[in-house]
Amino acid sequence: MEEMRANDPSRRTWVNVEEGSDFPIQNIPFGIAGLETKESVIVTRIGDWVMRLDVLATEGFFDSTGIPREAFESASLNDIMLGKAEIRALRNRISDLLEVNNEILRDDHDLLDSCMVRLEKCRMQLPVSIGDYTDFYSSREHATNVGTMFRDPDNALLPNWLHLPVGYHGRSSSIIVSGTDIRRPHGQQKPEDGPPVMGLSKLLDFELEMAFITFDGKPLGQSISTDEAENYIFGMCIFNDWSARDIQKWEYVPLGPFLAKNFASSMSPWVVTLDALDPFRTSSPKQDPEVLDYLKYTGDKNFDIELEVFIEPTSGTENRVCLSNFKHLYWNMSQQLAHHTINGCNIRRGDMLASGTISGPEPTSYGSMLEISWKGTKPIKLNDGTERKFIQDRDSVIMRAHCNNGSTKLGFGEVRTRVLESK
Repeated sequence: MEEMRANDPSRRTWVNVEEGSDFPIQNIPFGIAGLETKESVIVTRIGDWVMRLDVLATEGFFDSTGIPREAFESASLNDIMLGKAEIRALRNRISDLLEVNNEILRDDHDLLDSCMVRLEKCRMQLPVSIGDYTDFYSSREHATNVGTMFRDPDNALLPNWLHLPVGYHGRSSSIIVSGTDIRRPHGQQKPEDGPPVMGLSKLLDFELEMAFITFDGKPLGQSISTDEAENYIFGMCIFNDWSARDIQKWEYVPLGPFLAKNFASSMSPWVVTLDALDPFRTSSPKQDPEVLDYLKYTGDKNFDIELEVFIEPTSGTENRVCLSNFKHLYWNMSQQLAHHTINGCNIRRGDMLASGTISGPEPTSYGSMLEISWKGTKPIKLNDGTERKFIQDRDSVIMRAHCNNGSTKLGFGEVRTRVLESK
């Protein structure tokens, strides 16, 4: 397999990239854009420019990657997601073409006109055709906060939590891309006294998460080890796993959330490859008690990704309500995938596995309004003078993520969702 030369922090590009951009030449994420001339196109991004990979593939630029030309004509990334080696070769090739001293593309003005598009002329779409979706519950701080609120503070974590990555199978059909509005959901709720009622959720909440997208895994009946796991991970995105807390409280026992979660989950449009994140590896929290052998791992399997959440009311500007970090996760992605497949469950190209809410140790790093407002008892004040316990109609929730190790800074862009009134 090729080396990750696209990660070279000294690389510069001939494209005009604003300093501090989430999308320098060291990133090279993948997405799907809708253009005036074509409904869905496989693209990458450099600065505020979008590069059409279908045009370059037709010219033979990616023949050496092992990905057939026709795969770049697809309306989703799935057809180019053949494996880690192929995606690494593609990312390296794109990096070479964008490198400041490479004149092949830089000086071909006709080709540039056909393959380079300004971001504002694109309608970003759901990047992957998502098959199955699994949501984990991997932040110890979040699980402890929720357990403290709703159970015994002295026994906030359930007995299994420190022994395995808790998860559940979610709904993939209602995963939407950034910029798509959602409606306030309905569902059964249980007042403190009296029978259940049907009505609008009053406790609508965001959940700050990251998610990873898989390549094809092993056949049914085989498992993926923690040492192998990263070979089956294509890349990551920001993920807002919306939650209706009042509906969830009534329905989740005994089988977990249902209507409280399946109405919408929002993802960012750019998938940042695991290769691009390699320079930002970091250690994970110490796991005690010792985990079972199939969950043990070697090396740094976590990533230093700074996460932010903002609420933007219609009458005001953005208010940052959370500053957290992906590195707080107790169970890392390799452990999640190893646990998911230990019983022989097969994963397929385009499956999505989400982290669960990512909360840090401080109140300013809590990844949901449930925690930030502590079940509504500590409302926060926004800069327009209004208060929030949970998300109100016409609020927009914006999540952003980026990495910075001093020599390289890259990011994921944002996932932005506005809440509309229920029909």
